[in-house]
Amino acid sequence: MSSLERPARKTLMLFTGRAYPELAEEIGQHLMVSPTPASVYDFANGEIFVRFEESVRGCDAFVVQSHTDPLNKWIMEQLIMIDALKRASAKRITVVTPFFGYARQDKKHRGREPISARLMADLFKTAGADRLMTVDLHTAQIQGFFDGPVDHLFALPILAEYVEAKYDTSRMTIVSPDAGRVRVAERWTDRLGCPLAIIHKRRDPRVANEVRVHEVVGEVQGRICVLVDDMIDTAGTITKAADALFENGASQVVVTATHGVLSDPATDRLKNSRISEIVVTNTLPIGLERRVDKLTVLTIAPLIAQAINEVFTDGSVTKLFDGVS
Repeated sequence: MSSLERPARKTLMLFTGRAYPELAEEIGQHLMVSPTPASVYDFANGEIFVRFEESVRGCDAFVVQSHTDPLNKWIMEQLIMIDALKRASAKRITVVTPFFGYARQDKKHRGREPISARLMADLFKTAGADRLMTVDLHTAQIQGFFDGPVDHLFALPILAEYVEAKYDTSRMTIVSPDAGRVRVAERWTDRLGCPLAIIHKRRDPRVANEVRVHEVVGEVQGRICVLVDDMIDTAGTITKAADALFENGASQVVVTATHGVLSDPATDRLKNSRISEIVVTNTLPIGLERRVDKLTVLTIAPLIAQAINEVFTDGSVTKLFDGVS
């Protein structure tokens, strides 16, 4: 006999770092798979050690890690996990980063600046990742930084369904807080059938998180304005945008964003603003100390679990958004 044939066998295994294990557990519940046990700890000097307690040979590995604070530590931990899986002969490694760290550094604004989002993609590839899965990248072009398949998921259906059920869409205007979010805002208008408004702003490139809002383009007088963005970090952009809308006669302002980073002083800014409600997803952990009364957190786990299942079964991730196989 010159050959040996074995029936094809596929094994899905889920892995999680220490940044946000609760999300990985929730994803696992939808997949009916528990995260693989692992021994993960820090040495006295801060080095990270990872060892998986079960064989991973030949498996389809999905490594979940949200890049939350301290962001650099959790990115490094995920890279080490990928390296451990590669050296243990995992068949395919998919990096699942609901929030992709350094995504805002996707281009050079001035000379002598890095393109850190590209560096992130290179690090994942070098560590051994075959595929990348993430939710609402800061800009879609980041997909091209990774030399391999990228599953770019959108939280819009989850957020829009909630807004549509709670607010009167006949009185609603979708608002982009800046020119960069216009395409996302257009998707909202296509789904809800609402008019679009844009806030023109100017950011000082020499000062981080500093925004000056200029003018509102579009009809917002007496309307429910839904500000749509990919993330809320210090909440400076969103609160100033909301102020501009109220100054132009908006009756109510609701904010939606995929990623609730909520770095200080975001909590105080949102609490003291005239915004009615802030709706985000749980791509990042949000501690009780940052959960203001007007904050609503929707789960992203079912969407990620569906996408993982489609990748594992060689199905279509695109059909999750447009209904086409």
